[in-house]
Amino acid sequence: MATQKETLRRRASRVRRSLKKIANGRPRLSVHRSSKNIYAQVIDDAEGRTLAAASTLDTGLRGELKTGADKDAAAAVGKLVAERALAAGVKDVVFDRGSFIYHGRVKALAESAREGGLNF
Repeated sequence: MATQKETLRRRASRVRRSLKKIANGRPRLSVHRSSKNIYAQVIDDAEGRTLAAASTLDTGLRGELKTGADKDAAAAVGKLVAERALAAGVKDVVFDRGSFIYHGRVKALAESAREGGLNF
C-alpha cells in the first residue's frame, strides 16, 4: 500500500503531465500550500526558470496578514503574484494546483490571480 506522501507525489505528477499537453508554451502558475503558509510561482518549463513568485512569507505581506494560513492570505498572494507576473510580461498561464484540490485557499488564490489580470 502506498504511503500518503507517495500518493500526493503521484497525483501532482498526474496533474503536471496533463498540463504539459494543454500548455502550448504557456508558463504555469504553480501553487503549494502548507499548514502555515501558501506559495505561488510562475514557472517557464521550456527554460526551467521562475518568472515570478510570491508567498505569505514576503516582507510586504507578512506584516499586514493575521496568519498565512487562511483565504485572505491566499487572496493577497494571488494578487501579488499576478502583479509580478504582469510586470515580467506574462499574461497567459496554466494553473498547476499540484496535489491539492481546487477548493478553499487554492481556489481563493486562483480567483484573486484572475482578478489581478492573469488569464487561465
